[in-house]
Amino acid sequence: MDSKKLNMEFKEAYKRASKTTLRFPPDLMLQFYAFYKHATEEDSTHIHVQNTDGMELVSAFKMNSLFQIRNIPRKVAKQKYIDLVNKHIPK
Repeated sequence: MDSKKLNMEFKEAYKRASKTTLRFPPDLMLQFYAFYKHATEEDSTHIHVQNTDGMELVSAFKMNSLFQIRNIPRKVAKQKYIDLVNKHIPK
């Protein structure tokens, strides 16, 4: 699939995922998170930890999910995210 079509499908999948009211188990949510994060950020393995006084704290589960996919290309992460959305979120 060419990059333009992949990016368009990725954006559509993200819109669908953002609007869903479906609930998913934590392990599936981590897959959505990891593929989306890896597909959209230049350095998705950069972990920023701050105090827990209301600031964002990245959990060990999120970090682990990112480490598991860190070696796949961004295009593959986008396609896997699209595949997850298509499988679990009906149109």
